[in-house]
Amino acid sequence: MQLRPVIYALGMMILLVTAAMVPCALIDIADGTDKQHVFVMSGAISLLVGSLLWVMARSKDLHIGQREAFLLTVSIWVVINAVGALPFLVSGYSITDAFFESVSGMTTTGATVLSGLDTMPRGLLLWRSILHWIGGVGIIVTAVAILPQLRVGGMQLFNLESSDRTGKFLPKVSDIAAYIGFAYVTLTALCALLYGLTGMNWFDAINHAMSTLSAGGFSTYDASFGQFNGTGALYVGIVFMAVAAMPFSLFAILFLNARPGPLLRDPQPRLFIAIGVIVSAIVILLREREFYTAGFSDRWNEGVAAVFNVFSVLSGTGFATAPYDTWGEPIAALLLLVTFLGGCAGSAAGGIKMFRLEITWKALIAWSQRMVQPHRKAPIRYGGRVVDADTLQSVMVFLFLYLMTFMVSAALLSFGGLDTMSAITGAAACVSNVGPGLGPVVGPSSNYGSLGDFAKWVCTVTMLLGRLEFLVVFVVLTPRFWRG
Repeated sequence: MQLRPVIYALGMMILLVTAAMVPCALIDIADGTDKQHVFVMSGAISLLVGSLLWVMARSKDLHIGQREAFLLTVSIWVVINAVGALPFLVSGYSITDAFFESVSGMTTTGATVLSGLDTMPRGLLLWRSILHWIGGVGIIVTAVAILPQLRVGGMQLFNLESSDRTGKFLPKVSDIAAYIGFAYVTLTALCALLYGLTGMNWFDAINHAMSTLSAGGFSTYDASFGQFNGTGALYVGIVFMAVAAMPFSLFAILFLNARPGPLLRDPQPRLFIAIGVIVSAIVILLREREFYTAGFSDRWNEGVAAVFNVFSVLSGTGFATAPYDTWGEPIAALLLLVTFLGGCAGSAAGGIKMFRLEITWKALIAWSQRMVQPHRKAPIRYGGRVVDADTLQSVMVFLFLYLMTFMVSAALLSFGGLDTMSAITGAAACVSNVGPGLGPVVGPSSNYGSLGDFAKWVCTVTMLLGRLEFLVVFVVLTPRFWRG
């Protein structure tokens, strides 16, 4: 295995993350806070480490094979999260809390251990949003350019080299990243502009735009998005949370060629919107029993709150405008189910993903038909193409690892002292990268700060496994991988 290209890439990524600390340092200096040293010190440390790695590993011939790609995918997420934790460490938070917050930011989970956000230095608030934003585009590029090549979790179905649905619209990973990045930046800027037009100040608009397009969920207020109840920001949030859960490669095609066809033909966005609308309608109907005597205005606001929070959970964003865990057990059970579903492949959203849900459902139908008629041929099709056995196996392995990780995580959280509801919903929220769970401990009205260190590390590992789609990590941990 060639470690030089892995070390070189790590050095470059550390330097890029270091550059992202500059605006945070400038805003703290401009505000004159007593935390002006936080990003100066953090940036100096990461600049030194990144430069050393970059200089040591420079070479004219840096070839990355499949094994190096597996190792690089895992090591980048670990190392970059360590760099992201530096400002929290320098601010005085413990190693556990600092790494938890950094991982939650980079994986766009949005679970937080911090409180007092309303009075926190703006540099640290901006850093949390930047972690989301960097993680979001990194997740999208990984899902579009790397995971299909590594044949992880059925993602080979979206391999740009063979896909006639998204098309081989760019020949190189660097070009793919550039144009997806352009779409990501453009949509973030549009979201921030619209947030500003609804009454948010520029700082809140930029922060919430970065959190929204990354499907993250960090806010600048302890009340999360509830701070903006009754404003047009909720409508903007609903639209862009849905956008964050769509395949960004298709947005790149749309911006490059002005061709909406691929986005409209892809079965994933249709299924995502359908599930969101149906679940929202069910929640509104269940809530209607409590507000049938209220006026139209109140009922409309409750309906908007229901749609917002459903799409927030479904997309994995994790913003909250109300304590939806108090809306009754049927709604809580429904939202727990939605937590697992996630968005589309190639998006910033986590969860199982729409294409796996459709393939699994079609596989169940095909197998049931074969049980009745053993000689019947019932090919499984997705997007007009037959799903081969290798892809189907990858999807099933992913689902097994997903459920096993969820169950083990829930058991460990229970051992760590959490009640059953908090352990189950906390594990579900972390493995799906949603953020808030249900109940008084990890629900939308609280945060993960009250958890013990053991439970926080369980959640941290679970967030990383969920974001890296499990198999990449398990492959790197096997002895055969290192023996070659």
